[in-house]
Amino acid sequence: MLEFLTLKSETFGLDISDLSLKIAKLKKRRNSLSLVSFGEMEIKPGIIERGEIKKEDELVKIIKEALLKLRGEKIKTRYIVASLPEEKAFLQIIQMPLMKEEELKKAVYFEAENYIPLPLNEVYLDFQVIKPVVNHLDHFDVLIVAMPKKIVDSYISCFKKANLIPLVLEIESQAAARALIKNEVSPSPILLIDFGLPRASFIIFSGYTLRFTSSIPVSSKEFTQAIADNLKITFSEAEEMKIKYGIEGKGGEKITEILNPYLKELIKEIEDYLSYYHTHIHHEHLPLDSKEVEKILLCGGGANLKGLTNFLSLKLKIPVELGNPWINILPQPLREIPELPFEKSLSFTNVLGLALRDIKHTNI
Repeated sequence: MLEFLTLKSETFGLDISDLSLKIAKLKKRRNSLSLVSFGEMEIKPGIIERGEIKKEDELVKIIKEALLKLRGEKIKTRYIVASLPEEKAFLQIIQMPLMKEEELKKAVYFEAENYIPLPLNEVYLDFQVIKPVVNHLDHFDVLIVAMPKKIVDSYISCFKKANLIPLVLEIESQAAARALIKNEVSPSPILLIDFGLPRASFIIFSGYTLRFTSSIPVSSKEFTQAIADNLKITFSEAEEMKIKYGIEGKGGEKITEILNPYLKELIKEIEDYLSYYHTHIHHEHLPLDSKEVEKILLCGGGANLKGLTNFLSLKLKIPVELGNPWINILPQPLREIPELPFEKSLSFTNVLGLALRDIKHTNI
């Protein structure tokens, strides 16, 4: 993550992808949290392409409009915790000898040159020491995250033009993990799959941190477009059919037939990703040396495809569930609020994670 201010300011989450913008603001009420403001806006194709802003002024206009059309309380603060595009980030865990904090900072920047595929003067680099689940004494595990300056600067420029001040910028996978992982710790590796409109993101989380991230072009939008093209219907009609019938049960046979090649590709990508993780895994200091992925959690709007969890679980032979973006917000066993039902909240996972960072790190 990239932090620009350290003062404890009231903020809200702002999540921007190629095709949508989402806003969420949480507030502490005694011993619980509540969603007090939220909203979303469509972003037309071409304004942002693969995370790169192509039309700044149009994006600024969308941000301003979204702030005017929020549901719930009017947002008065200008401070934001915002997402940066996953596909533009470089993330790596490295091991460093035990040393003093100031020495570590210099050493990490020196070591990062071996992992970042761009000159360090062309990226913003941040790092954090990872707390082990099982303690060790001989070294630090350090998560380094880098993002090209030209990408970050373009987002900051848009925020400033929209009269907003970024308090923290972080990649989408960090926000997703914060929303979905109970208390932000897992003794065994978990695969998170953010199945969104423009792409699917794979995130391995274990212990207290991310381990690997990757993005592929297989997407919810691609599924819907395939249905529309095959059945000669509109995109919106195809989306309705996809939600109504899915890939299980009566009525879904045609949808399943159309989506079969895309589902096979998705399975192959997941298998390849898991294989890469298992063959490149480093010591993670987990209980009993737990290294196998324990389960898969789905989020994003595409996760609502009926039958997808059962299909993936059967093919991958790993338990697959819908993630709960409210798990660190609402009292158990609640998983939705009237204003934002569970199915809809799956597409708000990242922005809820961003809003949670505000509450957990800047308002306490």
